[in-house]
Amino acid sequence: MEELARESICLFSRSASHTDPPRLGSFGAVFIMLKSALGAGLLNFPWAFEKAGGVTTAISVELVSLVFLISGLVILGYASSISRQKTYQDVVREVCGRAVGQLCEVCFCFNLFMICVAFLVVVQDQLEKLCISLYETATGSTEAEMPYHWYTDQRFALFIMCLVIILPLSIPKEIGIQKYTSVLGTLAATYLCVAVIVKYYLMESHAVIITPEHSQGVSSWASMFSVVPTICFGFQCHEACIAIYSSMENQKISHWVGIAVVSMFFCLLIYTLTGVYGFMTFGRDVASDILMSYPGNDVVMIISRLLFGISIITIYPIILLLGRSVILNLMLRFRRRSHGIITSSFESRCRIALTVVWITVTLLIAMYVPDMGEVISVIGGISAFFIFIFPGLCLVFIMQMEQVSSRFRGILTFGES
Repeated sequence: MEELARESICLFSRSASHTDPPRLGSFGAVFIMLKSALGAGLLNFPWAFEKAGGVTTAISVELVSLVFLISGLVILGYASSISRQKTYQDVVREVCGRAVGQLCEVCFCFNLFMICVAFLVVVQDQLEKLCISLYETATGSTEAEMPYHWYTDQRFALFIMCLVIILPLSIPKEIGIQKYTSVLGTLAATYLCVAVIVKYYLMESHAVIITPEHSQGVSSWASMFSVVPTICFGFQCHEACIAIYSSMENQKISHWVGIAVVSMFFCLLIYTLTGVYGFMTFGRDVASDILMSYPGNDVVMIISRLLFGISIITIYPIILLLGRSVILNLMLRFRRRSHGIITSSFESRCRIALTVVWITVTLLIAMYVPDMGEVISVIGGISAFFIFIFPGLCLVFIMQMEQVSSRFRGILTFGES
C-alpha cells in the first residue's frame, strides 16, 4: 500500500541485529501495521462501493474478505516463526522452495511497480484539481472557460515533479526521509475519512442512493466482487507483516493473532466509513478518486490533497527502493557469476539506470491511464497473491513438513520401544 510506508518497518528489522532481542511492543506493531495498510487505496473505496451495488453488498464482501486477510497474516507469522526468516520473500523461499520463492520476487517487484503507477495517477489527479482551482481563483472564470496550454497541463506538471523532486530523492542507496514522513500516509487517510463524513452531514442535499436501476447491480456476482481488488489493495500489509512480527517482543502466535485482528479492525473502520459516506454523498456520480468528486476550491479537501500529495511524493522513492533492490541484487548476482567482481562504479551505474527507467516507465503509464480504478484492479489482482495464494501455499507446505516430522518422531518412538 501502499499505502505504503513499508520502509519504515525495515527500520526495526535493520536496527535489531541477530544478537539484539526484538523490542517492538503491541502498540507499536499495531501502529506500523496501520501505516503499512492505510494509504492511497482509501481514495478508491467510495467508487468501489458504487461498483459493488451498494453499501450492504460492499460491506458484506469486506467482512468475508477480512476473514481471509486475518488468516493470511496469522499464517505468515507462523511461517516466519518456524522458518526463522524476517522478510516475506525469504519466508516463502524457505517454506515453499526456490521456484515459488522466485515467483514471489517477480510478483513483489511488479506489485511495487504498479503501486508507483497508482501513486502518480493520484498525484496527477490532484494536480489537475489544483490547476483548475488556481485558474478559477486568479481569473474568476469557470472550469469550462479554462483555455488549454501545454504548460498548464497536469501531465507536464507531473513530469516536472518527477524530474525535480522524485528522481533526486530516489537515486541514493538508502532513504532516510521515512523517519520523518512515514506517518503522513496514516494522517492523510484519517483526515480524509473524517472530512468525508463531515462533508456529508454539512451538505444540504444528498445523492439518491437506492434506485431500482442501481439495486439491480446486487444480483450481479461480477458487480458484487468488483470491490475485492480495492479491498486487497487497501488492506495489503502482508508483505510488511513478517518484518513486524520478527521485531516484536512477544512472538507468541496467540499474541500475533490479536495484533492482526486489532489492526484489520481499525483499517476496516476507516475504509468502511470513507466508502459509505463518500458513496452516500455522490451516489452513482462518485469518481474513482473520491477527491476528484469535490470542488477544486474546497479548502478542507485542498488540505487532504496536499497531505496525500506530500505523502505519496515521499513514499514513492521508498517503494522504488524496495523494488529496485530486488532487481539490482539479481543483476549483481549475475555480474558476480560472470566476472567474479563487482565494482562500486558498476553498482552505482546500475542503480541510477534502474531508477531512471523505473520512474520513466511508471510516469508514461500514469499519464495515459484513464482513471485510478483501472490501476487498482491490476494491483488488487497482484495483491491477491500476497494475501491469499502465497500464505495458502505456505500453509500447505508447513502441514506437509509437520506431517513428515510427526511420522519421523513416531518411528523413533517405536524404535526405542
